[in-house]
Amino acid sequence: MMGMPSTMGVPDGQDDVVQIQQGKKPGEPFIITVNCPDKAGLACDICRIILDFGLCITKGDISTDGVWCYIVLWVSPHNVLLSMSLFYLKDRLQAICPSCSASFYLIQQPSKSSPVYLLKFCCLDRKGLLHDVTKVFCELELTIQKVKVTTTPDGRVLDLFFITDNMELLHTRQRQDETCERLRAVLRDSCISCELQLAGPEYEYNQGISSLSPVLAEELFGCELSDNEVRSQALSPDMTKLKKTNVTLDNSLSPAHTLLQIRCADHKGLLYDIMRTLKDMNMKILYGRFSPNSMGYRDLDIFIQQKDGEKILDPEKQSALCSRLKLEMLHPLRVIIANRGPDTELLVANPVELSGKGRPRVFYDVTFALKTLGICVFSAEVGRHSASERQWEVYRLLLDENCEFQLTSVVARNQIVDRVRRTLMGW
Repeated sequence: MMGMPSTMGVPDGQDDVVQIQQGKKPGEPFIITVNCPDKAGLACDICRIILDFGLCITKGDISTDGVWCYIVLWVSPHNVLLSMSLFYLKDRLQAICPSCSASFYLIQQPSKSSPVYLLKFCCLDRKGLLHDVTKVFCELELTIQKVKVTTTPDGRVLDLFFITDNMELLHTRQRQDETCERLRAVLRDSCISCELQLAGPEYEYNQGISSLSPVLAEELFGCELSDNEVRSQALSPDMTKLKKTNVTLDNSLSPAHTLLQIRCADHKGLLYDIMRTLKDMNMKILYGRFSPNSMGYRDLDIFIQQKDGEKILDPEKQSALCSRLKLEMLHPLRVIIANRGPDTELLVANPVELSGKGRPRVFYDVTFALKTLGICVFSAEVGRHSASERQWEVYRLLLDENCEFQLTSVVARNQIVDRVRRTLMGW
């Protein structure tokens, strides 16, 4: 296990807190190094930003003495990462790192929430429209907080996107104009109108989603896979790997730490899911190693403590931690398809961090999967729902039946669920 680096200490400036080193050869991973004061959940926040950029952590090392932390992550882009994207990535990572100034040890200022803006546009409907718009948001570093999409009988689409700006520049006229211009360039002649303004009370009124029936809620949020999901996932050979997830705790190797060992099938955002779970369960990470992919599996060794600095000795707490981690590895995202009256509805849900943040890029992946299948979305909404003693982010999309799929066919529905799940998991 990697020890604390001998050069650990206060960097010369905040710009030195995060370093990104590009691979020497095309296709080689980038190396991201974070060297800064420690804070609860920092590893989770870093992994979340990396996932938000569409990047994959191939391996990593984490080390901290409780005051200072040193994190090294090897990251591979799915596509060629431009230098400008690297600049924004470094800027985002530095923004979440605690200040290196001495005053940090005296008081930590709570982070301020970003203002929410309402982007409203009307256009003519076409295949892939929703994904193309979502792609623009990702490229512009805009995060979708809430969505309401409606298709009118005359083929027009009214989209309401509640968004926040990761660059904190959306209050400027230049940034607003750039956003609308980029959208008009994608929508082209189909664009009828585009408006951007600070969100009002309507954002708070639209936090929830349309009510879910008890049967649908149980199928979506239940801890065990439903029969329908088992059948749909049987289409994917990766399901066999998922069921081999192994999580163990060992208190014999360290006098002060509990060793958490995980072996599971690899998926997109795996390290984020693990760090999110540990953060939400108030576990402190002292050392950690994330091994490279081997035959589709990942191995992790993490030395952890409880919030009070003690080892995890209580059998009930041990069982609760292992069970929660297994569930997150087996089923980090929920995907089902159901009837909503005469219509066919796709539902996707992911757990929300206790901090209130949802999983990045879910809407992007879902709309991409539907676009590749040639399926249009008649209406869509994104909101929060409380179930199983936690909060969930729920995506509800009514599918347009004017597509090549017979949406009433069980085989076709299973194919849709499988494609969406595979896209979300990075398979």
